[in-house]
Amino acid sequence: MEHEFICRGARVRVRASGEVEVLTEPAVEYCPYVAAVYGIRHIDREAVERIVRMKMEKFGFCCPRRRFDIGLKVPFGSSEIISTCMRAGLLDCAVTVCEGAGTVIAWDPDLVQGIGAFLNGILRTYPMEPILKHIEEHGGLTLAPREAKIDQPSGVEKAIEMGFKRIAVTVIGPMASDIERIRELEGEAGGVEVAIFSTCNTLVREGDVKYLLMADLVCSSASKVVREQVGPRAIAQLGIYIPVFILTELGKRLALTYLMEVGSGLVISRARLPYIVEGKQPILAEHGCCGSPSRCPQP
Repeated sequence: MEHEFICRGARVRVRASGEVEVLTEPAVEYCPYVAAVYGIRHIDREAVERIVRMKMEKFGFCCPRRRFDIGLKVPFGSSEIISTCMRAGLLDCAVTVCEGAGTVIAWDPDLVQGIGAFLNGILRTYPMEPILKHIEEHGGLTLAPREAKIDQPSGVEKAIEMGFKRIAVTVIGPMASDIERIRELEGEAGGVEVAIFSTCNTLVREGDVKYLLMADLVCSSASKVVREQVGPRAIAQLGIYIPVFILTELGKRLALTYLMEVGSGLVISRARLPYIVEGKQPILAEHGCCGSPSRCPQP
């Protein structure tokens, strides 16, 4: 039994025993978020393992004692935007992923934030009873609790069957092609609006761009591909260090609703997008995202 996920572009495995194994080289050498939060300015395998262990020890990440109440909020994060918009009545539920549970349909905004606050891009996981129980008791439903299956299109389909009309869904970069099927489900249902949040995109390749452009909001992560090919198609942008590109009017409405709740100062200006400040972006490792097939972290 093990969890596998992406952290700074590296594939990481955490076994049920608590053993952490970094399977591939990180794709990112420097990240302003990691520097600010973890105090790590150079990212290598050892740094990735240190980040994962810190999250396990402090938050119970990948552990039965996982916390959902830490109050951590990432500026312009997907779970922050979604939970805020759920409280404002713009969204009915969210289809997200939680380690120890797999795909989750959640209609409680606190649960959405609790799941997403410190989450990495989960590739596969296994069921953990305390996590499943917490989700069931706090406004959520696990798609396949016995398997902890990750299947975002099926999660959206289930949410539609449950009667939800305004659905948010998160899709990580390695599973970007799921976005196309989700849009098909939205069209087939009729009267349903799905807000797609494309996240954890450090590893996306040029062939994934066509799927990302079907999303409403796209996190650039450390991806040069996203900055160069998705950024110019954006109608608005959140943040400048790790930009979130807004591609649709629905995405803009959700972003502006979220900004109404932001307590810190904001600068709003017209600009040609993407608006990038040189020297302030994440720095890819020497092999880049996929520059060395033998070391490429893409699953």
